[in-house]
Amino acid sequence: MNADFHRILTLLRKEKGVSQKQVAASLGISQALLSHYEKGIRECGLEFVVKVADYYGVSCDYLLGRSPDRAGLTLSVDDLPDGARRPAQNAFAGSIMPVLNKKLITNSLHIVFDMLSKGRNDSLTREVSSYLMTAVYKSFRKLCGINPKNQDTMFSISKVRVSHLCGSAMSQNEANIDCLSAGQDLEGLTPIENRDAFALTTQSMTENYPLYYSSLQNLISNVEAELGKNGGGRGKKVGGIPGSGRRPCPLVYYHFYPQLKTLSNFFSLFQLNCGLPFPGGRLFLARRAAAGG
Repeated sequence: MNADFHRILTLLRKEKGVSQKQVAASLGISQALLSHYEKGIRECGLEFVVKVADYYGVSCDYLLGRSPDRAGLTLSVDDLPDGARRPAQNAFAGSIMPVLNKKLITNSLHIVFDMLSKGRNDSLTREVSSYLMTAVYKSFRKLCGINPKNQDTMFSISKVRVSHLCGSAMSQNEANIDCLSAGQDLEGLTPIENRDAFALTTQSMTENYPLYYSSLQNLISNVEAELGKNGGGRGKKVGGIPGSGRRPCPLVYYHFYPQLKTLSNFFSLFQLNCGLPFPGGRLFLARRAAAGG
């Protein structure tokens, strides 16, 4: 059975808000057997797959993880709506991949920023926007660096420093977003008050974003496939250097981030890196790093 089946089976039940006992009774099986299916302990037959698909109102392809769309639709690049306004005759030459990925990313960002708009939290919007803009900036700098004849005069930060500075800024954005999500009070940031604005299910996403949700589903599928391929799958996550099984030496941070060159910040990072507790976690580190010591 597809590895996604038990995960999706559990997700659909929880979204429907029913117990294993209720679902098992409706499907004519025991609760114990349903539990085994949801945990991936036992495999079911095709007849059960069809029955579950009818019960939850989804396609068998969706249930088996073969399609990110609940109705089982498969998309081509032309099926995806182009959420960005673009001038006439603006077409990418060559590979179709840039066109497809542009649509997936642009359409997914429609959902991200609509959720931010509904959340009505300027601090969260600022941190997420800064993170995304830095990612685009960093990507553009990488592309510019491919041709050695390209001039760096349009940038004020040297290419030697830019990667490390971008990484530091994005890490601080992540830390601030985590603090906001956790409801922690941080100077200069407004805590999230309306958490219900961010409530979602696959059903509500399909209904609220009929044009864009399929793009987000495909983006999620693509990213998780890449993460799994690079050793980032469940149970394989390791801190520090991807795929190495070890964490980077704290001296690496000490060398590249001048704002951490005080003993308090250095040892705070060391403790975080080694998985040791220290006051405030990421919040403490982000605030101290931003304050320069």
